[in-house]
Amino acid sequence: MSNDMNPNDGNDWVEDAKEELSGMAKEGMHHPSTKPVLAGAAVGVVAAAILPVITWPLGLAAGAGFMFYQRIKK
Repeated sequence: MSNDMNPNDGNDWVEDAKEELSGMAKEGMHHPSTKPVLAGAAVGVVAAAILPVITWPLGLAAGAGFMFYQRIKK
């Protein structure tokens, strides 16, 4: 079996997300991912204000989630 077919690769992003979120919770604004995730949340809220079908909590969650995903993917 080649390295491309490693069965454990599917769960690595879960561990990465846990580690990143834990670091953000412990370090607060000093963690390198906190500011981009908050900026993504702000962009989501602004987009929700412009688009009538999206509420601001959904925009906030989507923006923060997208930026968080961008930070943990490799």
